[in-house]
Amino acid sequence: MSTLATRIDGPVAVIGDVHGQTDELETVLSRLRQLPDFERRWLVFIGDLVDRGPDPRGALEIVCDLQESHPRTTVIAGNHELAMGGALGLMPTPDYAEWNTRWVRDYLSESTFESFGVEHGDLDGLRAQLTDRHVDLLSGLPWCVEHPEFLFVHAGLDPNTPFPMQLRILRQRDFTLNRPPWLCSKSFVSAPVPQDCPVAVVSGHVHVPEVSIQPKRILIDTTGGEAGDLSCVLLPEKKVITSGVEQRPRRPQPVAAGQSSGGEKSWWKFW
Repeated sequence: MSTLATRIDGPVAVIGDVHGQTDELETVLSRLRQLPDFERRWLVFIGDLVDRGPDPRGALEIVCDLQESHPRTTVIAGNHELAMGGALGLMPTPDYAEWNTRWVRDYLSESTFESFGVEHGDLDGLRAQLTDRHVDLLSGLPWCVEHPEFLFVHAGLDPNTPFPMQLRILRQRDFTLNRPPWLCSKSFVSAPVPQDCPVAVVSGHVHVPEVSIQPKRILIDTTGGEAGDLSCVLLPEKKVITSGVEQRPRRPQPVAAGQSSGGEKSWWKFW
């Protein structure tokens, strides 16, 4: 399987935390395939394909299939992939990170084991059920994807650390870190980007009631893996596609309270 792209250009569809919600993901993908520029648009998954939701294995399968059928597909690591990969020995995480116990205990990983037909906590049994392409995907996930106008990173950036320094660590994937904040920190969601950050930062990780689009910050995890519609943002258009039932286009709440734009019902939200 080809290496996941870490530097992309052109139109993007960035998909929020899937967490095994395959029905919602299939709905979003079906709507994306109706776009006239679908074949040349990058699909970027923001991380957290596994745990919590009903079918993590199915989510991995869908993404692996997309890598083959739609080469402009890439995925960044979420904290759940880091925990799973560390627990199963798919990446060189240090022993002091204790992912083998932390993932089983703290990450609502029951659904991941169940989707592979393995008893919860049986790490050896789960590792044996992974296919080669599951292993390739999980072990090779980058920590960020760069675009001339955007940076895609699961949890966001530290507002108090220079942008070039953070980008260097993200590119290198420093597995010696016990809990990499760019994958794990919840505080980055409400924090501003570093002053020297030249692009808009797009992230998931923390459940928000609806997609938030601000000049330098875009938040897209609208389910938390538990409830709500899965969201996808088209960039640079700043349009949102969801897995929900038809709804009227409207302006976003985050920048300014919007008014309904009326018109025909659609699964688009116009930003």
